Amino acid sequence: MASGRGYLDFVLEQLSEVENISYMAMMGEYIIYCQGKVIGGIYDDRFLVKPTASAKRLMPDAAYELPYEGAKEMLLVEDIDNKEFLRELVESMAEELPAPRKKK
Repeated sequence: MASGRGYLDFVLEQLSEVENISYMAMMGEYIIYCQGKVIGGIYDDRFLVKPTASAKRLMPDAAYELPYEGAKEMLLVEDIDNKEFLRELVESMAEELPAPRKKK
């Protein structure tokens, strides 16, 4: 099941207090970037993030879910209505994720 554009728009609005948020559509789903780093995505109308140390610390009870068959597990963000929490989550994740590799 592909994600709806309406859910993407909702998540982007919730992330509007975070600088340098972008996304890319990919096979009916959406990859979410912060500062050019992949932090997670929208999969089947669920906001999933990489299980970084800060994400696990901020969401200790978060469920691990598969974004799609054959993928690595990611954390389900349930507190999607809390903009302040999302800002802290995404900014802390972006700090610890490595910079994207330069394309040749």
